Amino acid sequence: MRLAHGCYVACLLAALLGVHAADAAPQRVVSTFLCTDEYVYRLVPRDRIAALSYLSADRHPVVSTIVDKVKGIRLTRGSAEEVLALHPDLVVMYQGTNPRLKAQLAQTHTPLLEVKWANSIADIRDVTRTLGKALGAETLANAMIAAMDAKLARAAKDAPHPPVRTLIYEPNGYANSGGVSDDILRRIGLLDVAPRMNQTRSGTVPVEAVIANPPELLILNGEREATPTRADLVLQHPALRALPKSTLVAHTALTPLLCPGPWSANVAQPLVELGRKARLKN
Repeated sequence: MRLAHGCYVACLLAALLGVHAADAAPQRVVSTFLCTDEYVYRLVPRDRIAALSYLSADRHPVVSTIVDKVKGIRLTRGSAEEVLALHPDLVVMYQGTNPRLKAQLAQTHTPLLEVKWANSIADIRDVTRTLGKALGAETLANAMIAAMDAKLARAAKDAPHPPVRTLIYEPNGYANSGGVSDDILRRIGLLDVAPRMNQTRSGTVPVEAVIANPPELLILNGEREATPTRADLVLQHPALRALPKSTLVAHTALTPLLCPGPWSANVAQPLVELGRKARLKN
């Protein structure tokens, strides 16, 4: 009987603690930046999301991995007046963005969480844990990390050897290089060649440099606009037809890399498969 009574008391305390933890979680969360939208949408129940940024639903171009899932959620452009009118009990934003809003939040004593930019898989784990704790979703955050690690581990098993020289080529000739993109590429047997291709100060790679130093794998963004913009023209440049047959040119969805997070691992398997195909050509 004593044992049963002790178990009853322990279970009751655990239940009460669980209720208090749920009550402590913010109930009106506003995200003001696309890359925090991605986290808030995944970690916070819809009825506790007061607003996400308008970019989460933008289709011109599509820059969000949740663009098809946010219908019905209020969207904001992040003005101080608009955000404060929502009476949030937590505003989530990226460090270095929207200084005017940050100042207004400080003046009104509105709780604010600034998120650092992740430059590696390790950083993604840190950011995810931080947000999970702040949003009362630690279990879900840990599950997201575990799923990310599993996807990366599966892709790494298929990594080509030696590493495939790879260029991820974006609209306007930008190279998706450095940070999380590089970390993922290294883990799956792809070598980012952008730093060796005379990038301009703005981070673009001229078409001439691509032709002069052809990669083994040239990856172009597969999410094309219905009506291509001028920014997309470089990806259709006729000079790219001069690339040698040893270069595999492929299109694949790159949106998960725009905002670093556990979802970025979704590109690992498609990219490693392209790397293996490129290795067979060389």
